[in-house]
Amino acid sequence: MTALSPTLQQKLATPLQIGAIAVHSRVLQSPLSGVTDKVFRQLVRRYAPTSMMYTEMVHAPSICQVETLPKIMEIDPDEHPISIQLFDCRPDFLADAARKAVAEGADTIDINMGCPVNKITRKGGGSSLLKDPDMAVKITRAVVEAVDVPVSVKTRLGWDDDHINAIEFARRLEAVGIDMLTLHGRTRSQGYTGTARWEWIGRVKEALSIPVIANGDIDSVEAAVRCLEMTHADGVMCSRSTLGYPFLVGDIDYFLKTGDRLPAPTVIDRLLCAQEHLRLIAAYNGYRGICQARKHMAWYVKGFAGAAELRESLCRIESVADGEALLQGAIANLQAQGETACRWHSSWPTATEVQRHSRLPTIR
Repeated sequence: MTALSPTLQQKLATPLQIGAIAVHSRVLQSPLSGVTDKVFRQLVRRYAPTSMMYTEMVHAPSICQVETLPKIMEIDPDEHPISIQLFDCRPDFLADAARKAVAEGADTIDINMGCPVNKITRKGGGSSLLKDPDMAVKITRAVVEAVDVPVSVKTRLGWDDDHINAIEFARRLEAVGIDMLTLHGRTRSQGYTGTARWEWIGRVKEALSIPVIANGDIDSVEAAVRCLEMTHADGVMCSRSTLGYPFLVGDIDYFLKTGDRLPAPTVIDRLLCAQEHLRLIAAYNGYRGICQARKHMAWYVKGFAGAAELRESLCRIESVADGEALLQGAIANLQAQGETACRWHSSWPTATEVQRHSRLPTIR
């Protein structure tokens, strides 16, 4: 059974302080391109009402050169705390975009210096900045000076194993005013392969005085606790493990706050969540939302007989009705086999039970 050490319990009893903002959760939902839109964030927040959420990564020039802000930056009034993540390699564009993001309602600005994808690094953004610390410093200084909200950076250990520079890189960013650093425990060359090297996160934590958030392989309560104990980080950020599983941030948050485990969602719970996700994203984005939902449905549907065939069918849906019919059929089959819903309805703790001073937002 996972247990928290007394030292970790004492640390977690206090809010995560990001500059002047106190966040009443030590578990954050990572920005994920094409995933962490308003609908997905609201589903995550149902189970983690006080966790920091992030928008999808936004290309700074795309919001500096248009009259209307892209939908990717749309923030619901109920979904605070929320950060807008920006990327580019030009300080002036990033500073202007940061000002617009704050006007849109961002509680903090996050600068992406860790994305390993070629189309981002070729433009000088994301993890390519690990090879150009001087430009990273100029960007950070420009954004810090442009806004009056906390600024954070998300980055990696280095470009490759021969160029791990996270400690020096992080120190330089702290010196120009960032309020928090999130560190993915892989190099850019690793991409998402291999194992996250949490020991390096611990070394960076020792070198800084600002909060350090551990990222990489946080896929369960047990992993989060092991990571926090090893690194002494100030919190953890969940990323790809939330795909098709918006319960994860809340699972970890609840355990860190109470020492108790929530009941694991059953297959039916996950299918019911998939069904709601489909309805919400279609209502939000129309037919484009149905196309977007196909990948989400594939992530939700696994771990039971017939899942592969159901995934294949869901990846071809043309309407909400198509998807609901397929999901309801699967649920009926599971119920006939004795499967039940575990926590999707009344068994899940209310927002008040999870965090007394928080209000659970309405899912629209």
